[in-house]
Amino acid sequence: MTTPSSHWTLDPSVVHLNHGSFGAVPRTVQEVQRALREEMETNPDAWFRELPERVGQARAAVARFLRVPADHTALVANASAGVSTVLGCLPLPPGAEVLLTDHTYGAVAMGTARAAERAGARVRTLHIPLEATAEEIAAVFAGALSEATALVVVDQITSATARLFPMAEISRLAHAAGAKVLVDGAHAPGMLADPVGLAGAADFWVGNLHKWCCAPRGTAALIARGPDAQDLWPLTDSWGAPEPFPQRFDAQGTSDFTAWLAAPRSLEFIEETYGWDAARVRMTKLAEVAQGLLADALDADLTAVGGSEAPAMRLIPLPAGLATDHEASHVLQRRIAADTGCETAITSWGGRGFLRLSAHLYNTVPDYERLAEHLPGVLRA
Repeated sequence: MTTPSSHWTLDPSVVHLNHGSFGAVPRTVQEVQRALREEMETNPDAWFRELPERVGQARAAVARFLRVPADHTALVANASAGVSTVLGCLPLPPGAEVLLTDHTYGAVAMGTARAAERAGARVRTLHIPLEATAEEIAAVFAGALSEATALVVVDQITSATARLFPMAEISRLAHAAGAKVLVDGAHAPGMLADPVGLAGAADFWVGNLHKWCCAPRGTAALIARGPDAQDLWPLTDSWGAPEPFPQRFDAQGTSDFTAWLAAPRSLEFIEETYGWDAARVRMTKLAEVAQGLLADALDADLTAVGGSEAPAMRLIPLPAGLATDHEASHVLQRRIAADTGCETAITSWGGRGFLRLSAHLYNTVPDYERLAEHLPGVLRA
């Protein structure tokens, strides 16, 4: 399978190995969004008058891709916005408990803590070892859930540690204990063929489309099923408020929704050019090869990161003492970019630093060979 450079507008002088953070928008999708913006500016009155219907059409296309009904699907700015929407609308009883894990994305953890504080609830953070298997992860939740647990907020694919959590079993266990489940599937769309289905009967699921789906940034899906869906409202009230969920999310004043309208083109582009199933196989194999290359170059022990790995995201432990906290990881990331010409993701978890790999269709084995050649010298320095 080839990846013509004409498909992407990434700077060819840089090796882009951090798709999992900000994604990359194909040239054809950028062109669609540019045309939509020109249309908006040509006749704003007509544009905003017709916008809710067009958003509904884009939402239906996203729902088909995610294999869920359109009336379960709202579009939001990103996964964190979707989580904030649920936390802002879902009542937490005073004294109730909310479960997180120590792999939870930082912004989601902070938002959950604020929501619990407002409600007089408490947050409990579960430790999940890096090497834990799916069965061991589920067992941790089984031992922690109680009658006091009102909500479980958990990553489907963790950001800092690239773990794939057994969401269907976690959802089953949580519901058996009487708790609701909010799944942060930020990295799941595109990487997993059926991310919402794999989350089981979760009450709420959110996922970014700007990552593996390559949609314009500012595009994510919020899936809600059951009676609680009608309790969800956009973070800002607007003229769509009288509509039911999810239509009330389709009309939000003068927001620029050209990213949402262009998102279906990104889904079509990857299917037409690569085929989604073939794309997922390619990205997974590339991530496996890359992990091996970098582990050999750094003489890293992969046994500590071998449990429940995400398909197209992998971890490489860094030498002890590097990137031991969030700020140090950013400093090292900038140093690697400057000295190697490779954009990477450096993460920190449990006082240990990691190189997080995230492979996409524009990446090649020589990209990772370049990083493997130059990274050891940077780390020694």
